[in-house]
Amino acid sequence: MINIEFNNIFELIKAFPDEQSCVNHLEELRWGGNVVSPFDESSKVYNCKGNRYKCKNTGKYFNVKTGTLFDNTKIPLLKWFLGIYIVTSHKKGISSIQLSKDIGITQKSAWFMLQRIRKCFGIEDDTKLNGEVEVDETYVGGKNKNRHESKKVANSQGRSTKDKTPIVGMVERQGKLIAKKVIDVKDGTITELVMDNVDVDSKVYTDEYKGYNSVRKIFDHSEVKHAAKEYVNGRVHTNTIEGFWSLLKRGIIGIYHNVSEKHLQCYIDEFAFRYNSRLMSEGQRMNLMLANTEVRTTYKALING
Repeated sequence: MINIEFNNIFELIKAFPDEQSCVNHLEELRWGGNVVSPFDESSKVYNCKGNRYKCKNTGKYFNVKTGTLFDNTKIPLLKWFLGIYIVTSHKKGISSIQLSKDIGITQKSAWFMLQRIRKCFGIEDDTKLNGEVEVDETYVGGKNKNRHESKKVANSQGRSTKDKTPIVGMVERQGKLIAKKVIDVKDGTITELVMDNVDVDSKVYTDEYKGYNSVRKIFDHSEVKHAAKEYVNGRVHTNTIEGFWSLLKRGIIGIYHNVSEKHLQCYIDEFAFRYNSRLMSEGQRMNLMLANTEVRTTYKALING
């Protein structure tokens, strides 16, 4: 079951026609035939009826959904599988209203489902980027000139973060992408982020922004001068990461319309996940997602604040 291929919704439904087939697939992905208690990994586990298990050391019952994004859900797993497939395969994502219509649940449930799924996208390996790495920053929050006169924010031009949220992105040529919401784009903030995520022996390409001054000293660095309308100089450019910014912003503007600063990183992780799995088949991408679902998110935590 774990290696089964499904590259469209019709094949997905054929592969998982009922709840039990979904449970079996999750168990194989999560435990590989050796059930482990989420309450005590060293405990012996008893097999009970109805896909339930009992942890000997704690006396607690559990199933494959315990401690995951499916924990305590009333929505059938098949609908979850359909939702995950749609989110991971649609290049620019899907709105909660459209998802609610596609799988037959309320808009509120679809929003909660999407937010739970996004919380799992941030699980990445800690391998640092290396080789040729592009670094760039962008802002999300709308343009002041497009606002009504009563809603304009004074002195918010350029790199101001009064009404915009900055994001720094790093992408390895032909490899992985990492993008993080930051409090500002000052030299110290950018340098710390790049040092944490990029191998020191890498070649780093940026534009001429002064926030990369320390990066210039630490790494083998080259830059393009956008102010002088220079965008490519041999192998030196930031077109790859800027292409990702375009995809992210088109998704926010065209699909989600408005994203709060609180949840912005989850949306960034969603787009980064699809980018990093771009060479996978639809089935492989979905299985990668299902193998990293041990993130429990409550509705109260999502709406609080």
